[in-house]
Order: sequence, then structure tokens, then C-alpha cells
Amino acid sequence: MSFLRVLLAIIFPPLAVIGKGCGSFIIIFLLTLCGWIPGVIGALVILNNPDN
Repeated sequence: MSFLRVLLAIIFPPLAVIGKGCGSFIIIFLLTLCGWIPGVIGALVILNNPDN
């Protein structure tokens, strides 16, 4: 997880996970619409997942 991705996850979460696939982008986008903090948490969880 690079510093740039973490910074993007804090500023605009959907942009940080765009490389992880369309499904991740849509989920994080919907979480961000519900609130900024759930979007940030979701993006950091997806970025921190070692399986991807």
C-alpha cells in the first residue's frame, strides 16, 4: 500500500480503489455516498487486503 493510495483513500476513496476492479469501485462509491468515513474505512480495508 503506497503513500499515494492512502492519501487518495483519505481524500477521495473511490479513486484509490479504481485499480482493484469495478466491483470495489462501486462498493466504495456507495459507501462514500452514505458518508465520507465509511468510504475511507472501506477503501483502506480493500487496499490493505494482501490477497489482491
